[in-house]
Amino acid sequence: MTPSSPWLGPKPLLLASTSPTRRALLEGAGLAVETEAPEVDERAVEAESAGLPPADLARRLAEAKALAVARRRPDRIVVGADQVLALDGHVLHKPTDAEAARAQIARLAGRTHQLHAAYVLAHGGAIVAGGVETASLTVRPLDERQIAAYVACAGEARVCASVGGYQLEGLGIHLFEAVAGEHSTILGLPLLPLLAHLRADGWLRF
Repeated sequence: MTPSSPWLGPKPLLLASTSPTRRALLEGAGLAVETEAPEVDERAVEAESAGLPPADLARRLAEAKALAVARRRPDRIVVGADQVLALDGHVLHKPTDAEAARAQIARLAGRTHQLHAAYVLAHGGAIVAGGVETASLTVRPLDERQIAAYVACAGEARVCASVGGYQLEGLGIHLFEAVAGEHSTILGLPLLPLLAHLRADGWLRF
């Protein structure tokens, strides 16, 4: 019989997240995936990590999520992930409403920001691998009318669902003039290094 999946684990990979985008990335790569909410207070972790560079903060958040689930499920291979948006070294968060989204996009307009995406693998209740990948994105110059039109078209729920107020795989693509980085990194889960770790540890068929 021809194998239907590259995944060799006795149970599906456990994603410490309920993000449909991250799950879709893993499933798109042919992996068997289950999800579990890590129930981590991200702002508390960030407060405890004050002073860390944005890339290191992303790694710390991914570690917290992976460990929270791995300690409850020590028999599972768990992947945690997080993404931090930094503009001139300052971390930005998800907008709280449409007005905050308009203000944040105006702040990003005409400038280049970084998305730091971290992944952490845990097994036996402990971290076994991890890393951070960075993408640089340049928002085109935008005036108030253009920003308001984008937010109205995308809708408050979508602009408040991700850091930066945009989803590059959707209407957010209209905001950009240049993107440098691997697609899965931009979406919040660097697949290439994650798959390399899983392959090296014998969890993938090829």
